[in-house]
Amino acid sequence: MEPRFLLLSDVAAELNVSDSQVYHMVRSGELPAIKIGGRGQWRVERARLEEYIQQKYAETAGWVRDNPLGDRDGE
Repeated sequence: MEPRFLLLSDVAAELNVSDSQVYHMVRSGELPAIKIGGRGQWRVERARLEEYIQQKYAETAGWVRDNPLGDRDGE
């Protein structure tokens, strides 16, 4: 069974980005997370990460639709 909550480093590995990028996404509110424990360590719920990924797929699909490549001379 997979853990319900992930460390920021686990999220970074899942998304193939740096730890600092995930920290920025959490601090900016882009990626929902909670702070727990006496030292205030960040945790991201796996379900929220999956929702975030689906949201990014939808945003990317919209961007691709609105920014077509156009004809590229035979490609």
